[in-house]
Amino acid sequence: MQHRLSALSTSLLAACLSFATHGAAQAQTLSYIGQQIVATGTTFQNTTVGGLSGIDYVASTGQYIAISDDRSAVNPARYYGLSLNLSQFQRSATPGNSGVGFQSVTTILQSSGTPYAANTLDPESIRVNPNSGALVWSNEGQRSGIFQNPTVREMTTGGSHVRDYSVPAAFLPVGSAAGTAAGDMGIYNNLAFESLTFSTDGKTLYTATENGLVQDGPAAATTTGTRSRILAFDAASGLAGAQYVYNVNPVVLPPQPAGQFATNGLVELLAVGDRQFIAMERSFAIGAASPGVGSNGLPTGYTVRLYAVDARGATDVSALNTLVGANYTAATKTLLLDLSDLKNDDGSALALDNLEGMTLGPVVDGKQTLVLVSDNNFGSTQFTQFVALSILPVPEPVSAALLAMGLAGVLILVRRRS
Repeated sequence: MQHRLSALSTSLLAACLSFATHGAAQAQTLSYIGQQIVATGTTFQNTTVGGLSGIDYVASTGQYIAISDDRSAVNPARYYGLSLNLSQFQRSATPGNSGVGFQSVTTILQSSGTPYAANTLDPESIRVNPNSGALVWSNEGQRSGIFQNPTVREMTTGGSHVRDYSVPAAFLPVGSAAGTAAGDMGIYNNLAFESLTFSTDGKTLYTATENGLVQDGPAAATTTGTRSRILAFDAASGLAGAQYVYNVNPVVLPPQPAGQFATNGLVELLAVGDRQFIAMERSFAIGAASPGVGSNGLPTGYTVRLYAVDARGATDVSALNTLVGANYTAATKTLLLDLSDLKNDDGSALALDNLEGMTLGPVVDGKQTLVLVSDNNFGSTQFTQFVALSILPVPEPVSAALLAMGLAGVLILVRRRS
């Protein structure tokens, strides 16, 4: 199960991100192919399909894997093997699910070889290790009730435990459940390791906290953002390395009525270059007037944005116990796409569910595809949503060459006049 970017994919993405960073309009980078929707309550091999929080494309087989964030409460913790036929995706509010085929389900096992007990884990993201073919998955942890440390673990394709990556102590929850008491440290509840990505050379594995650590400041709110940490691991040894600050935006749309639950967070990363990523931020607020409506006829409350992120000039903050009052340079980010702007063929707004997973898909008609999946929270008014995007080529090199020739001609003319 190897997952490597083709030369075409890498060059397209690098050009896309470079173009976006220099202020190109988002329509010149990402285009909406279509969507497919799997209804809540769908079953496969005696499991309830749902909670799909992470997805990865396996280029060698042309198939996908997707992890469920079921905390072994509905069924034992698991991941699915599935196929996606992007040619059947539709720009429609009622696209059906004929392009989605579930093919296998695998139980995730503890080091003891037994399934996880209920509420002892919270799986969020999954990636194929390009060096070994094993699978790496993130577990968000918990800061309520019985505290659970966030983890990054490797397993065989059969679900057997292989090893744990070394998560630094600063990320482990200590103190009060709210994280507001003096001396509290570690993750906020339900705001930890949502993301995973291997570097393009396969040597580094990255994860990130959805929001900041308790000691780094408050979680995201309607008026303030938060400071997440991107955490690097050496892929060979599993040892933790550098950390970079990623500034998460405030909640996009206010809840209705005011004071209801609202959140925004970094829920997925995709490495596309040396410390360069595509990042997904997912915002939600109860009653928020988001575009598009769900099955209940009401706005879903979700806003999802994709960013080009560059951490090459960011400070390694792994030695900082707290970011409060510290001097550092955060990673830069530039908006690639606000999915709220996407329209179906009939002009209706694309209704978004709880999109949390993201992977590079196949190259189709010379264009790299990007596939997103939603965690439906097993909710009756939510849905498992697959959204496919294509990354459009930037202006052809010949255009840049003509521009350079034109500039050279202007310089020659100016010199002659001088």
